[in-house]
This record gives sequence, C-alpha cells and structure tokens, in this order.
Amino acid sequence: MSRLWLPSVTLWQREVVRFLRQRNRVVGALGTPLVFWVLIGSGLRRSVVSAGSGDPIDYLQYSFPGIIVLILLFTAIFANISIIEDRREGFLQAVLASPASRSAVVLGKVLGSTTLALMQAVVFLALTPLAGMALSWLSVAASVGVLTIVALELSALGFVVAWPMDSTQGFHAVMNLVLMPMWLLSGAFFPAGGASPWIRWIMAANPLTYGMAALRHAMYAGTRAVDPALPSPAVCLTVTIAFSALVFGLAIRAVARKA
Repeated sequence: MSRLWLPSVTLWQREVVRFLRQRNRVVGALGTPLVFWVLIGSGLRRSVVSAGSGDPIDYLQYSFPGIIVLILLFTAIFANISIIEDRREGFLQAVLASPASRSAVVLGKVLGSTTLALMQAVVFLALTPLAGMALSWLSVAASVGVLTIVALELSALGFVVAWPMDSTQGFHAVMNLVLMPMWLLSGAFFPAGGASPWIRWIMAANPLTYGMAALRHAMYAGTRAVDPALPSPAVCLTVTIAFSALVFGLAIRAVARKA
C-alpha cells in the first residue's frame, strides 16, 4: 500500500502546489468561463424555451451549471499538460523508475487535477445568486458531490489523451476536438428538446450529458430550470460513475503499457 498511497499523495501535493504558484492558470480557468457566461448569457437571456411549459427561461440561469462544467473541462486540459512537461523534463521517467506503483502515477495526477478543478468550481458555485438562484445547503452538498465525479471523469479522460503525447500543441488540438464538442453537446449550451433529431442522438450517447443533467438535478431541483426531459438522477449518476471508472481504468492501462 505504501507503494501506492505515498507516491499518490506526493504527486497530488505537487500538482496543488504547482497550481498555487501559477496564478495565471486561475485567471484563465475562471476568467474565461465567467466572461463567456456573462456575455452569451445576457445576449440569449430569453431565447431558451422550457420543454415543460413552452415559456422562455432565463438563459443566465440555464447556462450557469454548464459554465461550472466548462471550468472543470478547462482545468482538466491545463492540469494534464503537466504530464507532457514532466516527461520532457525527465521527472516522469524518474517516478516510473522508482519503486512506486504505476497506478500511483495515475491516482496522484488524476486526484490532483480533480482537486484543482473542484476548488475552482466551488468558487464559481458561490456566484449562484447572480444567476437568480438561492441554493439550499442540501443542493450545495449534492452539487459538490456531482462536480467531484465529473471532475474525476474529465481529469482521467485528459490523462488518457495526454499520456502518449509529446507535444503540448498536439494535446491542445486533440482536447479541443474532443472535450469542447462533448461540452457543447451535453446540454450545457442548449437543451436537447429543441435540437435536430441527429443532434439529440449524439447528446444521448455523450457521457458528459449525464453528468450535466445530474448537476442540474442537484442545483435546480423543483424549479423551472430543470428540463422534464432530462434523464432521472439515478440514470445520470450511474452513467457518470461508470464512465469515470472506465476512463480511470484506461489511464491505468495506458501507463502499464507505455512509459
């Protein structure tokens, strides 16, 4: 167990300390989604129609959970760049040559990225009153729980993509090609009810759709901001947890196959 947990905690601590020393990462991860939310949300404020009543809903309120997930996504991209940098500097090879379990590399890196993403998401969650919502403590706790699972999912997915790469530019290109469409087609930007049938099929097959829906259920339970066409909370959590376990397993397999 010492070959797993001690290296994992050390790598996790290293990721957190590195992040706290690079304040520009905080600005990039929080500032961009905030500007995106204010500008786009204000421009489309009465453009989204509720599937249940047919009445328009406040787009600033509708898009707020999606912006929080966008913060998780940006953090997953930025944090996993360190894998490529550590390999280039020789640090990663030194860790792999040590007695530490290779699973510890995955666990430490993924938990570090998850922690950073969750920290920033919780900060943004505190801006909920600006979206016209007053969350109960139960809703806040449920939202943090869902965000933890989604952060783990995106961090592990970012690890799988970053591990075989040697170029940060290539990593950015692939992540933008994969993660941004996942986010756009998760129900974060627009509800599935008003989309074309083929878009709805893609959204139904998108694992992030269920994490996004779970967050809406946690934050907006009992309000008009929840689309009645969303999958049930049980289905959302089951799919999200299953996909998180899958990508985490793929990350462990990738490390075992290639250093």
